[in-house]
Amino acid sequence: MSEKAPFLVFSGTKSRYLAEKICSSLGCPLGNMNITHFADGEFSVSYEESIRGSHVFLVQSTFPNSDNLMELLLMIDAAKRASAKSIVAVIPYFGWARQDRKDKPRVSIGAKLVADMLSVAGIDRLITMDLHADQIQGFFDIPVDHLYASSVFLPYIQSLNLDELVIATPDVGGSKRANTFSKYLGVPLVLCNKQRLKPNEVAAMQIIGDVEGKNVILVDDMVDTAGTISKSADLMMANGAKSVRAMASHCVMSDPASERVDESALTEIVFTDSIPYHGSSKKVKQLSIADIFAETIRRVVNNESISSQYLI
Repeated sequence: MSEKAPFLVFSGTKSRYLAEKICSSLGCPLGNMNITHFADGEFSVSYEESIRGSHVFLVQSTFPNSDNLMELLLMIDAAKRASAKSIVAVIPYFGWARQDRKDKPRVSIGAKLVADMLSVAGIDRLITMDLHADQIQGFFDIPVDHLYASSVFLPYIQSLNLDELVIATPDVGGSKRANTFSKYLGVPLVLCNKQRLKPNEVAAMQIIGDVEGKNVILVDDMVDTAGTISKSADLMMANGAKSVRAMASHCVMSDPASERVDESALTEIVFTDSIPYHGSSKKVKQLSIADIFAETIRRVVNNESISSQYLI
């Protein structure tokens, strides 16, 4: 009787590129799965190998469109019905996370709804990275391993060897993340205060701090239309900055983000590969998080500490 693998890794359609890298880092094959599409857009999921009694890791970011989330839910349900021992959702980019509270009357809390759907579908654990709001972890009644892209960003920042370095945040909401970066690197922190009239549109922005003669690195969790990050960079340069770079965990980059980045004062904008980038901007660079997720999966399987791999 052949020995059963201690764990199996499967991937949804749009995150296969990352799952393959994770499996390469783990030294294991990517599991065989079939996703059948019907003419009306509906699809079904089936595992093409036995997963009975196995620890199953399902890699799928839930970026737009919603098919990615639905595909993940079907993968979870199929694994549960195929008698998997445990089901771990590996969601590098957790979508709908911007809807994490009622900020005005009669609105949904999308992040909580997605958390409920994943839990009801049958996951036993969630592995994710840089949630839009840390409190989303509390929407789950299962263990959540919340990883940080700082593990790849901080070594990259140090490799640039920039003098007169300043860490900045494009909005006050990201001040905690930026403050952590500035403390680790021992450099000053600068804040941008922005005011919005409606989503994806910045009305006004002011800088809190000194950027004159400095090399600025803007830190954020995600970039959608790149309006805020581009405006921040232009404002920094107008206030005498030597250079401005940006680092954000998730490369949402909805149109016209690439054009805005190209036309902005940014030297470069660095993302992880939690979401694939299909644009054409030469200023966009992606650093892989596959090794971080692979090591986390290995530690989960072996019941080892995960916190020890965090830089900050």
